[in-house]
Amino acid sequence: MPVPTPTLVTERLRLRPFAASDADDLFALQSDARVLEFWDSPPWTDRTMIERFLGGCRTMADEGTGGRVAVERTEDRAFIGWCTFNSFNPDFRSGSLGYCFTAESWGHGYATEAARAVLSWAFGAFDLNRVQAEADTRNAASARVLEKLGFQREGTLREDCIVDGVVSDSWVYGLLRREWPG
Repeated sequence: MPVPTPTLVTERLRLRPFAASDADDLFALQSDARVLEFWDSPPWTDRTMIERFLGGCRTMADEGTGGRVAVERTEDRAFIGWCTFNSFNPDFRSGSLGYCFTAESWGHGYATEAARAVLSWAFGAFDLNRVQAEADTRNAASARVLEKLGFQREGTLREDCIVDGVVSDSWVYGLLRREWPG
């Protein structure tokens, strides 16, 4: 069953469905090697990736498996990244959280604020018991975001990513409905 992509407003942010007008900002974000240093895929070099990404947003909404929102600051309407709840499995009542933000927006609490809003929406829109997230073990900032949201580190996926020849491990985090304060 389709689940419309939400528009969510927080103290400093507006989270909304992606629009075609986001293409340039999205490409700039996803092609930034610094932003994708700890990502599970290399930075984009081809603009055709934009339509694949936006198509994935539509598919999630149409299939009812989640939602991915563009994140903008309310003060200046600047695009600063995106946040997603995806891979909803109704049998297991579980799904995944992910996010990606511009380097200029790091260190201001935007990822935590946006992810908290997406989690509140997801726990309300889906019959969730568990949300999972992963962070590269070298990405302490992302691990802190997850821990601030109440996620528990549950284990390490050893050498689970190889990007441009670099092998890395990932931490797996879980958040149960009964642990969610929202």
